Amino acid sequence: MASVAIVGAGAAGMTAAIFAARRGLKVTLIERNVWPGRKLMITGKGRCNLTNACEIDEFMGNVPQNERFLFGALSRFSPYDTMAFFEELGVPLKVERGKRVFPVSDKAMDVVDALHLAVKALGCHIEHGRALQLKVKDGTVTGVVLEGGKLVSAEAVIICTGGLSYPRTGSTGDGFTFARCAGHTVTPLRPSLVPLETVEEWAAELQGLSLRNVTVTVMDKKNGKEIYSELGEMLFTHYGVTGPLVLSASAHLRQMEPGRYELNIDLKPGLDETQLDKRLLRDFEKYSTRDFVNSLNELLPSKLIPVFVMLSGVNPQFKSNQITKEQRRALVTLLKCLPLTIKGFRPIDEAVITAGGIKTSEINPVTMESKIVKNLFFAGEIIDVDAYTGGFNLQIAFSTGHAAGVAALSEN
Repeated sequence: MASVAIVGAGAAGMTAAIFAARRGLKVTLIERNVWPGRKLMITGKGRCNLTNACEIDEFMGNVPQNERFLFGALSRFSPYDTMAFFEELGVPLKVERGKRVFPVSDKAMDVVDALHLAVKALGCHIEHGRALQLKVKDGTVTGVVLEGGKLVSAEAVIICTGGLSYPRTGSTGDGFTFARCAGHTVTPLRPSLVPLETVEEWAAELQGLSLRNVTVTVMDKKNGKEIYSELGEMLFTHYGVTGPLVLSASAHLRQMEPGRYELNIDLKPGLDETQLDKRLLRDFEKYSTRDFVNSLNELLPSKLIPVFVMLSGVNPQFKSNQITKEQRRALVTLLKCLPLTIKGFRPIDEAVITAGGIKTSEINPVTMESKIVKNLFFAGEIIDVDAYTGGFNLQIAFSTGHAAGVAALSEN
């Protein structure tokens, strides 16, 4: 029986194992953790946003890096195929806002358990240990050496070790080392879908404050272009900002330099400037005898008011009826564009995914096989493709895992 070794029992690895085993291959899954799918367990805040119920063209629009490389894999195993696959495995699904797909139970563990049970039912062997080295002979992979010296011989090897994000789940970059040793190019690695550090210290004063239904826009100050704008939710932290909008925005910051990017928050996206000016005028008339600082309670969260007043430059003890038309216009501008300067990304181990990875031109886009070493395959985050939030990155793992599992030793 032809054998395949798969390094990494995450989303891509277990998917590859299932489809390889269904073809009658002898499958050994090498996993350094006690339990498979550790990163899967924490995705989507423990709910597991496993894909996005969209067509391939729309999907590709959510992949900013090397999207064309994925066309073949997505065509053969689309988001709808993934949904059918998990329904078949006994995981009922639901579609929520933004076409995000979750298990009905809202439990990521149900997704992990379904994959794990399928792997075991198909007779795959799980070898617990850390892979240290690929064995290659005459340009063909022959197995994997584990920590301690044990050799797992195999006629094909699929590397599904993830990136560098969430190292506590086992993603410590070992796969990049294997790829380099095999002659592959690894493009520069950086965090993506990651919180952002800001220059302004006042962000720390708002630590814990969540803003909902705001619009975040990111400007590239180097060329004056808007590179991201979206309505949603964000959160202030002791180092800067995080939350869904910020994580999504980070994926667009491809040329990070301190001070290059400015993040602007529209606190009142539902009102244009004229409407907002009328709203301010109405509130100031209503609280005409109150101090300025005490007249904003119906407009802003209480924690934000002191910072907003400080940034406005208006004397907090001014009575509301003393606010001039020019000052009111400036307040409108600040409400529509509260600026923060991005200092940089948080560390890569805090990122949801790793951007960068094995150069796509060195991998067959249909089979995921290496163009350098025969019978060596890659799947998942280790490849230089990454996407925005919304289930797209897990779908990439499932599609590339499927492609590798179907293609491994297909000539035999």
